[in-house]
Amino acid sequence: MKIVIGNKNYSSWSLRAWLALAATGADFEEIVIPLDTPDTKAEIARHTGSGRVPVLLDDGVTVWDSLAIIEYLAERYPEAGLWSADPTIRAHQRCICAEMHSGFAALRHYYPMNIRRSVDDRPATPEVQADIDRICFLWREALEESSGEGPYLFGGFSAEDAMFAPVVSRFETYNVPVGDLERGYMDAILTNPLFERWAQAAKQETWTIESEEV
Repeated sequence: MKIVIGNKNYSSWSLRAWLALAATGADFEEIVIPLDTPDTKAEIARHTGSGRVPVLLDDGVTVWDSLAIIEYLAERYPEAGLWSADPTIRAHQRCICAEMHSGFAALRHYYPMNIRRSVDDRPATPEVQADIDRICFLWREALEESSGEGPYLFGGFSAEDAMFAPVVSRFETYNVPVGDLERGYMDAILTNPLFERWAQAAKQETWTIESEEV
């Protein structure tokens, strides 16, 4: 199995799919394609016509898009628990994953993922603050619904945690103020061994995308 990803420092969608794959415990190979270079488009086209990363390659099966990859992995490795066995919780998980997948454009553009960047304040605009408020509500609701099982949104690390991990990274990098419950969740993600593995590799990269250095 192979996963095609972009720069670990910047590629939030790659992080989502990579975390889900790593959480299955499956053996896999990484193919890293530096983004925003003259060769990026051609290199990605070798693996997918979508023009985007991540891409999962599994014995002749090609899956692109982070959420589609998560769904594929959940079916391939049900024992990994990417979705809850409880249909009510599973529906809630899918709702917040879909909302993350399609929404929060203001936050994603204003706070690009940049793991190497020094932690420093970047005050939110009203549009960005609205996204922050909604995300914090979703986190609190999930944590409260799971009755404090934690440390992740619905107990053990699962699909929605992979989807929100880049947001946690952004909140940390730009020193976004959050409540105690949200802070505990952020700390769980930031100290997760798989996230730490990704972050360590990101910090060792030398590629720079100037438009992401805000």
